[in-house]
Amino acid sequence: MKSLLFTQKLSLVYLCLIPLIVAAIGFGIGHISYQIYLPVWLINACLMIVAAWNLGGYQLKSNDRSILQQVTTSLLLFAPWLLFSIFAGMGPPPATLQGWVNSAAEQQIRYTILIAGGILLAFGSALLKVKLQAAGENLYSVMASAAINLAVPLFVINMAFWGYYLTDAFRIFIQLDATKRPDWYGPVKSLFYMISITEVLLMYLGTVFFAVSLKVTGLFNPVVCRYYIFFGLTGMVLVVLPPSWPEPFKTVSYLVAVPAIAFIMPYLIGVHLLKKTKAA
Repeated sequence: MKSLLFTQKLSLVYLCLIPLIVAAIGFGIGHISYQIYLPVWLINACLMIVAAWNLGGYQLKSNDRSILQQVTTSLLLFAPWLLFSIFAGMGPPPATLQGWVNSAAEQQIRYTILIAGGILLAFGSALLKVKLQAAGENLYSVMASAAINLAVPLFVINMAFWGYYLTDAFRIFIQLDATKRPDWYGPVKSLFYMISITEVLLMYLGTVFFAVSLKVTGLFNPVVCRYYIFFGLTGMVLVVLPPSWPEPFKTVSYLVAVPAIAFIMPYLIGVHLLKKTKAA
């Protein structure tokens, strides 16, 4: 029994560190060859699955519908970052048009993965709302789910724009004068900047409402919920800062607006919810 408890603690620590490790490698090292990052990602994905199974995923075999629902909810919230961990090797998107076009297939894979993550988040948040309502909380859980349901379609549209529309547009741009852009480019860029800010803002807002609901129902420790609320509100404030603000606000605002970053708190909620799954 002690060995199992140690394994669960080790699994919890490993899963909680994943977003930090991925961000550190992705932004610190940048892009590396797919011949290296794909095998490493597959190994990490297997380790994450094993860790999730040890933490509580094994209870998918339970005949208790409540336990099965909680584990399914947890895994759906956990799954996006299982996919996103591949970004450690991909690094940030290229900073130049030529670099983007040269890695077009990889960029389309990147944004397809993000779209899949958004869809998984929508399903996970829907089930989390059901669980919180069953625990007697019918206000914040509904608003949280509504915020996520509004964010995900915008998120999918934004990711499709970056991954597919802009990839084809950049192929055209590199054939034009280096300083010239079509007349439509400026207005469309402004439109999708606003879409990006809105969907990330709604994701943080949804996380805040879910944290409040988890606190009200007593499913999570109040201190942990306060951390979720604090970081969610901080993210909401930082993401709306204009790019013209000086450092370090400009960099921090950029980081909190990175698509995968907004998924970290739902991921951690999923991991801790998995830990709290009790056998019947």
